[in-house]
Amino acid sequence: MIISFNEEQKLIRDSVRALAERQVAPMAAEIDRSERFPKETFDKLGEMALLGIMIPTEYGGAGADVISCCIVLSELARVCASTALSYGAHTVLCTNNLYLHGTEAQRRKYLPDLISGKRLGAWAVTEPVAGSDALGLQCRAERRGDEYVLNGSKIFITNGPVADVFVVFARTRPGAAKQGLSAFIIERGYPGFAVGPKLEKMGMRGSPTSEVFFDDCRCPAENLLGEENRGAAQMMAGFDIERVTLAAIPLGIAEAALEASLGYVKQRKQFGKPIGDFQMVQEMLADMATELEAARALVYFAARKLQEGKKATREASMSKLYASEVATRAALNAIQIHGGYGYMKDFPVERMLRDAKLMEIGAGTSQIQRLIIARELLGKG
Repeated sequence: MIISFNEEQKLIRDSVRALAERQVAPMAAEIDRSERFPKETFDKLGEMALLGIMIPTEYGGAGADVISCCIVLSELARVCASTALSYGAHTVLCTNNLYLHGTEAQRRKYLPDLISGKRLGAWAVTEPVAGSDALGLQCRAERRGDEYVLNGSKIFITNGPVADVFVVFARTRPGAAKQGLSAFIIERGYPGFAVGPKLEKMGMRGSPTSEVFFDDCRCPAENLLGEENRGAAQMMAGFDIERVTLAAIPLGIAEAALEASLGYVKQRKQFGKPIGDFQMVQEMLADMATELEAARALVYFAARKLQEGKKATREASMSKLYASEVATRAALNAIQIHGGYGYMKDFPVERMLRDAKLMEIGAGTSQIQRLIIARELLGKG
């Protein structure tokens, strides 16, 4: 299936694929082994204005669309899903949200450095007691004069160990759910703010993750992002674009799994012929290719709907759900096709499986996506 891209989107695709194959792919295995964040890649993405892919050129961004963002994430994930995940957290969750909800002063202060890659960003919602229940946040923010004072903690924060700027959600009205949350721009170095040690993970090991802590953390009142007590609507609106764009990461993983398998079955011989001649292997390849194209069509359909300014909550959850599970199945099939070699770290397919699994958990678990889809179908969204 051919997804129709315009000339600008094709140019972005070609330039990112060239960068990914030239710079990112050769160090993907090393990044995974050493759990190293590839700052040099983000410097290059900053030079290309891709760290502000959806932000207007007047702020230093690329002025591109949601579809282009999906293209970048997919191309990066095709060679290194860790790099794609950190890119999504920085570009979509932090930088783009700051642009969408920030004042002009906040935009002018933070966007140039975030878009250039001089500073790195993160998004902090999840807490030890509030994962899937995003509205159950316990982190508190209290207005005291010209400051807000935050207390609490966040967990599983992508880019936490390397980020300089955090978009943080906290409760500003105790006892209220939807009408009691607010968002804040927190800088590393603010009094009372601390970042925990890097968490050791099964996959996405080149994308650093940590806890962050607020112990009477003092934040200037001017760093309130959006309106006080209106953060829930802001958060929920961000979930749709988060899910659509991050669904492009499993697209890249599934494509890489298929490409690796196709190359392997042509050169690996058993019983005197390439294993690609065996029908059971062909069945796995056919399933991988079919599901990949179906997932790709769904993700870009949802992206186009968002780009047109239409509500896409159902489509966002569908694309995130389906693409994530397709990637896991594709990686499992790739390991099966590679046999014993697929279980070895010398071959990239075992890394693809470890990376793919996170996409069924992060940005809303598959179970949460199914609940959202059902509510939308029943008119209860």
